Amino acid sequence: MTSSEFIPFCLPDITDVEIKEVVDTLESGWLAKGPKTIEFEKKFAEYVGAKYAVAMNSCTAALHIALIAADIGPGDEVITTSMTFAASVNTILHVGATPVFVDIDPETGLIDVNKIEEKITEKTKAIVPVHYAGQACDLDKIYELANKYNLFISEDAAHAIYTEYKGKRIGYQPQGTVSYSFYATKNLATGEGGMLVTDNKEIADRARVLITHGMSKNAWNRYGKGGSWMYDIEEPGYKYNMFDIQAALGLSQLERLEEMQNKREDLVELYIKGLSGIKGIEIQKVNDYTTKNAWHLFIVRVTDSFPLNRDELIEYLTKNNIGTSVHFIPVHMMSAYENYRNHNDLANTEQWFTEILSLPLYSTLSLGDVEKVTKVIKEASKGVKINEKSFSDSTPRKTF
Repeated sequence: MTSSEFIPFCLPDITDVEIKEVVDTLESGWLAKGPKTIEFEKKFAEYVGAKYAVAMNSCTAALHIALIAADIGPGDEVITTSMTFAASVNTILHVGATPVFVDIDPETGLIDVNKIEEKITEKTKAIVPVHYAGQACDLDKIYELANKYNLFISEDAAHAIYTEYKGKRIGYQPQGTVSYSFYATKNLATGEGGMLVTDNKEIADRARVLITHGMSKNAWNRYGKGGSWMYDIEEPGYKYNMFDIQAALGLSQLERLEEMQNKREDLVELYIKGLSGIKGIEIQKVNDYTTKNAWHLFIVRVTDSFPLNRDELIEYLTKNNIGTSVHFIPVHMMSAYENYRNHNDLANTEQWFTEILSLPLYSTLSLGDVEKVTKVIKEASKGVKINEKSFSDSTPRKTF
């Protein structure tokens, strides 16, 4: 790789296997929900160890349906983290409930489970823990609180396919729901797509009805052999179902997931080796109970000891043709959520945001790409010039 070649922040890993599956699906005549979707649900449930899986067009849809199926609504409070994508919070607002933010662990970026209980009130009806960057939240403590206060748990596992908590894959829990994302940037990608898993048959059955306008659950096959034109709308629903082209991608990606994860782990090992010892660059700590990390993101913190602040390092990496991102701008800092802000309680979240930087990580990234990224960061650590301005330890740092 030459210095003029751009390293994207993320790319999907699509091979001839996926292309063949999609072509076969197109040639089959099934473009909407059909046999591929049903097969994907079955195999995904088996993979994570859940009884039921309901395929949808996004993780956002799964999070929304989970709260509806649990009868969360106006007047209810739902506890979650602000260090997440807006979808985790939007879906709480979409059902008419109120999001209540809990601060994060300052080393991992995950919700601080030791601060959840103090936020529980008589209005609290659910917790939406977010498995962040590929790490698992402390589920034992969260479900202990759920049992103590009779709370519904809707796990946001958009980053956590492949992740294991104490030796078991995320999704194994016998209560609540778990929502996954198959967006184009995810470890398993279908372009758009998501999955809701649960061991609760009533929730699964209601979810299947809700995602197809509220149609009776067998109506998906009304145009197929043996299907019936007669159907009922059981309750006003949504157009959230997955279709077979997405499922074809999902099936082939699921078969290759282990292979793709092994590549990610090799890249992470090289990142850790290349960045260790650089003053001011702190790699996101992995907690002890995440026995397998999906490594959806590789996050570093740019601390006061580094010559550049986070934004300046992003600029320097961009000038060297390296794509980066920030995960995330805290939800409570955005204008749409100003009524739910409580900065005094979210100090760790806000500090984390000023320092975090997501580096390129995906299974088609080369070892040489990672070596270039670490080399450029090492160069930046020695002091560089950006726009004719010299940055050093004595340069005032930006604050949010």
